[in-house]
Amino acid sequence: MMFEKYDAYKDSDVEWLGEIPNHWSIVKLKRVVKEHSGNGFPIELQGSEDGSIPFLKVSDISGEFKSIIKSSNYVTDKIRRRNKWNLVPKNSIVTGKIGEALRKNHRKILLEDSIIDNNCIGIEAVKINYNFSYYLHKVIDFEWFVNPGTVPSISVSKYKSFKVCLPSENEQEIIVNFLDQKTSQIDQAIAIKEQQIVLLNERKQIVIQKAVTQGLDPNVPMKDSGVEWIGQIPEHWEIIRSKFLFTQRKENSKKDDVQLSATQAYGVIPQEEYEKRTGKSVVKISLHLDKRKRVHLNDFVISMRSFQGGLERAWAEGCIRSSYVVLKPLKPIDPDYYGYLFKTPMYIKALQNTSNFIRDGQDLNFGNFSQVDLFIVPLSEQKQIVEYIKSQLGDFEKHLELLNQQIEKLKEYKTTLINDAVTGKIKVA
Repeated sequence: MMFEKYDAYKDSDVEWLGEIPNHWSIVKLKRVVKEHSGNGFPIELQGSEDGSIPFLKVSDISGEFKSIIKSSNYVTDKIRRRNKWNLVPKNSIVTGKIGEALRKNHRKILLEDSIIDNNCIGIEAVKINYNFSYYLHKVIDFEWFVNPGTVPSISVSKYKSFKVCLPSENEQEIIVNFLDQKTSQIDQAIAIKEQQIVLLNERKQIVIQKAVTQGLDPNVPMKDSGVEWIGQIPEHWEIIRSKFLFTQRKENSKKDDVQLSATQAYGVIPQEEYEKRTGKSVVKISLHLDKRKRVHLNDFVISMRSFQGGLERAWAEGCIRSSYVVLKPLKPIDPDYYGYLFKTPMYIKALQNTSNFIRDGQDLNFGNFSQVDLFIVPLSEQKQIVEYIKSQLGDFEKHLELLNQQIEKLKEYKTTLINDAVTGKIKVA
């Protein structure tokens, strides 16, 4: 979509802005906003909903919503006054000011007076439309003015001296109305595509689950497996106790073993590969490596996230933390087949039912695994099922990749639109 430009522009003498409309002004942020610092939040009060005043943490400012709808913590005014916590006024912006919270560049508008923790900073609009301030701060990368050091943090003095462009109050209001409408339309389009991804993933999971638990022949005679989570299986398949199909590998790691990470998204892979794929750093162990467990290619690992997402397959040899359970097959299997099976919702649910854990992040053990019976499928049939699943997944992955690309383009367009509107590159007023 093409937008008009203003009739005349001038050099702003501000590198990040370039040219701005001739009638716009340049101001330092300290002239139009007021910053509010956060407060330490005692752990014994976290999770409280006794009061009416929101106490916001970094986790409350994530997501795509423009405003903070609900806090995870509420305190009374009596507690606020006793601790001398300052209130950040309604309509202020809240953003992270240190570490990973700073890097994420999330911005949220307060719908009511709130307290913020000391990992956040509040930005009150003083001589600027608060909604325009929100959009303006969406295009300001706070890493432009961080203090040097291992953990990045905002330099308030650099922030206050940071120069921005400012249209008239009337233009600010018009730009806000334009962006509210356009970004809402973009968000709706993104939400539709995200729902399409959810439905595609559900259909993909149905294809996998049906193939690995019922086989490929719709006319094959079926029988009751006698196992609740499995239900009916082809007549020629056999039920087997898990501990007779897999056992624990209890090898200690070797001196030169590669350190591995167990991940739900990628399986068990080298830590360096995980860092490349995700851009995240992993703390590497330099001492007592001999205490870690050795993992072989195509083993399966029960990690602290298996309670949520099933077992992880090993795509490399190396070592892993000693608290994890490493499983090796006792019979010839196709690792692809069991890799699919161990990620099906019905298997994960059966695994969860072996424990009274009430939350994710709890360790499962070999005893939990052993309680969930499995079935033996002829090896040749396992391979046929795997080939079928892979042939079906190709189409799903193409559609999913296309949808994700479309979502990324919409997000890029949204970012560009906000940037161009609040810096005067396009005329909407």
